[in-house]
Amino acid sequence: MTTHTTRMLILGSGPAGLSAAIYGARAGMKPIVVQGIQPGGQLTTTTDVENYPGFKDVIQGPWLMEQMQAQAEHVGTTMMWDTIVGVDLTRRPFRLTGDSGDVYEGDTLVIATGAQAKWLGIDSEEAMKGKGVSACATCDGFFYRGKKVAVIGGGNTAVEEALYLTNHSDDVTLIHRRDSFRAEKILQDRLFAHPNVTVIWNAEVREFIDGGGNAGLVALDLRDTVTGEHRRLEVDGGFVAIGHHPATELFRGHLDLDADGYVKVEIGSTRTSVDGVFACGDVQDKIYRQAVTAAGTGCMAALDAERFIATAEFAELAEAAE
Repeated sequence: MTTHTTRMLILGSGPAGLSAAIYGARAGMKPIVVQGIQPGGQLTTTTDVENYPGFKDVIQGPWLMEQMQAQAEHVGTTMMWDTIVGVDLTRRPFRLTGDSGDVYEGDTLVIATGAQAKWLGIDSEEAMKGKGVSACATCDGFFYRGKKVAVIGGGNTAVEEALYLTNHSDDVTLIHRRDSFRAEKILQDRLFAHPNVTVIWNAEVREFIDGGGNAGLVALDLRDTVTGEHRRLEVDGGFVAIGHHPATELFRGHLDLDADGYVKVEIGSTRTSVDGVFACGDVQDKIYRQAVTAAGTGCMAALDAERFIATAEFAELAEAAE
């Protein structure tokens, strides 16, 4: 067992965690990033990225994360391949235990563990990810300009994604397994009033149909949840919008979480309910969930952590001088 100590300990190596690491390293905090079970975060499972600032041409998600990590390491970040299984936030330095048995101690802690999209869990869905099946209309809707798309879900996320997709498509179908939405009434009113959205009630997707070769997704096999009958819906893109799982189980009982499990932060900051612990990226953002917003809050978390350390050290010096 080895104990690793740092002024800034970061959990998660997506855009939020690595941006925090870059800013923290440049401030001389010698951050340690524990990468977790998905090094690089969700962008490592994304192919074409066209909405990250600074690149004229389409770039690849894995390449972007490789570059972020290389930049973080170049300015002084230490990357650790481990998964945290235990936390003690009752005192500083905060003490976290890895699956490897190693212990990580940080004067500050930045949580950037992200959130994972919920999926339907059918075999064809996994096979068609990136070939017409997505969980982010804001990320991928642009690639379906002028094409026929479908959204699966019935909550706020599904309705919002369907409305967003009307910016690119004049043929959007929203598929829900029940006969009413859970979404807020104002969103439903906007949806029902939109001429380019069709709703299919009482239907569930049983299969994403591959056209073979380079065709990608060509249709959905829908099952009527009332009659059991099947029908085929021709589409070019399918967007699963049934919610997200924030990766916060590790912190349940240690930090204040909201009703959906996201880490609560003070408005306008990344400060959590524990002094010296900060949260950034999708683990505290249930609205935007974009790489660029995650990177922005990663910057905020590093600046908040740096200020926390400076304030704490000044207080210690003042107390010693008395």
